[in-house]
Amino acid sequence: MAKLPIKYQFLDLSDYGRTGGSWIANQLKNTIFTPIHVTTLFIFTGFLAIGFMLNGFYKTAAFFIILKSVIDAADGELSRLKNTPSYTGRYYDSIADIILNFCFLLTFWHITEISIIYMLIAFFGIQLQGTVFNYYYVILRNSVDGDSTSRIVEDSAPIALKGESQKMVNIFYKIYDVLYITFDKIMYFMDKDASKCKPFPKWFMTLVSLYGLGFQLLIMAIMLVFNFDLYVIPFFIFYSVFIIVFVGLRKLFL
Repeated sequence: MAKLPIKYQFLDLSDYGRTGGSWIANQLKNTIFTPIHVTTLFIFTGFLAIGFMLNGFYKTAAFFIILKSVIDAADGELSRLKNTPSYTGRYYDSIADIILNFCFLLTFWHITEISIIYMLIAFFGIQLQGTVFNYYYVILRNSVDGDSTSRIVEDSAPIALKGESQKMVNIFYKIYDVLYITFDKIMYFMDKDASKCKPFPKWFMTLVSLYGLGFQLLIMAIMLVFNFDLYVIPFFIFYSVFIIVFVGLRKLFL
């Protein structure tokens, strides 16, 4: 089940885990497992990858990073299959992602002994890159009656959906807000009029999907396989240059 109507679906380069995630979700749809359980599983998988990185097993770490992406696709799929959309699950997923991203880069810093300042710049870059993709993707979904559990502007806790606690939604929203507000505000400042456009063309969404979390993790995994761990942090600093390109393309041509 997709987040977008068929007419607006595009080649998402960061979503290579969708097929595997859908398979996992279908195996779990008639069980007691919930999307929250699946999100917790991908957190565990991410930390397994970190453990292998710290012990020098880079190829195994790369496998678990990719597996994390596959499982990450499964929680949303399971939510749609069970018809249990959840703001709590949506915020929990995002909180888990940012924590794992920080831990991944912290691990690269540890094993390469590169400057901690560069690591923090790379982390800021990775998160802002992801925000660029998510911002445009959420705008598209909201403009064409797609999945609406993510909002264009997350400025207040949403009303809890059926089956979830308002208290839990409020708690997870506050944590999400602290972790993401800086990136969201920067992106909104850069392109606050994006939501006024017609639905973005497929070529544009495919292009910005280069900034999707799955693609970022794929890059990390490939670099680990080829023992390019020393270049991961510098790469993601440089990769942020395309933020200006993507925002510029949207403003000039769409």
